Amino acid sequence: MTNLPDALALLSRGDARWVAIDADGRVSLTAVATGLIVPGSFNPLHAGHTELAAIAERRFSRPASFEISLFNVDKPELPPEEVIRRTSQFQGRATVILTRSPTFAEKAGLFPASIFVVGADTAGRVIDPRYYGHDHAMMLATLTAIRGTGCRFLVGGRSLNGGPFTDLACLPIPESHADLFEGIPETEFRVDLSSTQLRIG
Repeated sequence: MTNLPDALALLSRGDARWVAIDADGRVSLTAVATGLIVPGSFNPLHAGHTELAAIAERRFSRPASFEISLFNVDKPELPPEEVIRRTSQFQGRATVILTRSPTFAEKAGLFPASIFVVGADTAGRVIDPRYYGHDHAMMLATLTAIRGTGCRFLVGGRSLNGGPFTDLACLPIPESHADLFEGIPETEFRVDLSSTQLRIG
């Protein structure tokens, strides 16, 4: 076990593959993920995130871990003080794993045979060619690579910015890769909160 600032420095330099902080605040560079992962920025953590995790836990009978990447495809690296602030939200709640993996292809390589629990908006980005240089073939190849790691997605629906409710059935999932995605019915999960709306107030 090490302290969080030192662990973050190792992760930022690429000298650690991930940092795990359990609900009691213990920091580990070697703890293994449970295979049920809820990725996000969690700025802030809200009921939509925790309820989605709870449904996944009931469905798969294992605890969920949350995951935050220090890097985002569109933003600079999170500074250590911001990472510490966000991870503090999970104390007494759940394990949070910090990585350097902004894409699901990277996350799948890091945590093979995992189920990623995501909202429909995130699942939509996974299959959007815009995130692959507008290359449809590249998007399909990435999904194939994710399948090769044994990973898949559990998808919860939500209404975004007051718009219509969107769930897995609304998304143009490629038929060749439909096996990678499983939806949660609206009757089982619907929380239309968003971190962005909460920050705006």
